[in-house]
Amino acid sequence: MVNYKVADENLAEKGKEAIYIAENKMPVVAKILRERFLKEKPLEGIKIAGCLHITKETANLARTLKAGGAEVYLCGSNPLSTQDDVAAALVKEDVNVFAWHGNTDEEFYWCIRECLKAKPNILIDDGADMIVTAHKEFPELISSGTIIACQEETTTGVKRFRAMEKQGVLKVPLYPVNDARCKNQFDNELGTGQGIVSAIYGMHVLFAGRTVVIAGYGHCSSGMALRARGLGANVIVTEVDPIKALQARFAGYQVMPIAKALPDADIVLTATGCKHVITPTKEMFDLLKDGVILGNLGHFDIEIPTKELYEYAKEIKPIRSNVEELIFPDGKKVYLLAKGRLANLVLSEGHPSEVMDMSFSLQSLMSEYIVKNKDSLKPGIIEVPEDIDDKVGFLKLKSMGIEIDTLTEEQYNYIHGFEEGT
Repeated sequence: MVNYKVADENLAEKGKEAIYIAENKMPVVAKILRERFLKEKPLEGIKIAGCLHITKETANLARTLKAGGAEVYLCGSNPLSTQDDVAAALVKEDVNVFAWHGNTDEEFYWCIRECLKAKPNILIDDGADMIVTAHKEFPELISSGTIIACQEETTTGVKRFRAMEKQGVLKVPLYPVNDARCKNQFDNELGTGQGIVSAIYGMHVLFAGRTVVIAGYGHCSSGMALRARGLGANVIVTEVDPIKALQARFAGYQVMPIAKALPDADIVLTATGCKHVITPTKEMFDLLKDGVILGNLGHFDIEIPTKELYEYAKEIKPIRSNVEELIFPDGKKVYLLAKGRLANLVLSEGHPSEVMDMSFSLQSLMSEYIVKNKDSLKPGIIEVPEDIDDKVGFLKLKSMGIEIDTLTEEQYNYIHGFEEGT
């Protein structure tokens, strides 16, 4: 019997339509791998719990895992990112879903606990909250070997797990799927990059001629900078990493401290994985231009100091769906997208299906890999095998009708040898 808590089961038909649209753009995970999984059942008898954004793309991952024989449990990885119609549709397909748009922090963790109560064997996380909760509240799942291994989908989560490993408290085998090339060079750079359209959805703003400040220049934020410039914006990049700052400058962007950039900013977009990118002080808030749009595309709602902005504002007015007007004591108006949460998921529909095809293909193949190698896995961070990363790339190219060259034996020996020189 399926267990669930969703907003409205009557939305299922609409969700089914959304999943269908995504499915047609996800040929690797939704067709090639699903057909094989359906035939071979590599996940038979395995319970998989995912703390993920419940979107039409995630639904296709769930369908493929289920086709492989897995019993699937899902909860949302962000209080505002769940697509309620998709959640309802998945329930009708016997996926255990505990997710609805707009849940509280307390409800958010209740949903995670409901998934963990099912005693899953593989955890797929997006932000680390499920796996960290398993360590803190369900240690018996780890000590008993019930949890075989885990996967992490996002940069913020990987950072948390590297900190756990450094402190000696990571007790599970953990695959940072986010770090695979087929993930971060497409999902992060192209998906998050295109996510700047959330500012267009939220405020119907013209980028051309505007000054856009992009905080950070990693995979996600470099993609954002590129897209903003492509729309005609004057782009300023802020960074703390000297190498990334140089990369941004040599890519043609202005680079400066955020305190110098804010007075000219029409739009500020963050994706750093760090907290308080805008320092929560009156002096920093006073630098903001009247009418500035603030949007965060990083995982947590602390990159932009949302809590402190709310406290500083004398009035907060919802003016559009998921957009608030904050009126400061001096009368200045600031527009906050998605309460400082993932604007690209809250205001639009998340990353395009085409790039999520690769990310979720990796998750599917890694789930199969974990089951096949369960007796030899050790606690700690383990990189995604290169052959799985490459396999996803080849399958994606094949689905697009693209052929590439292969190395001859002589070429292979040359690049893997040392004796042949000048």
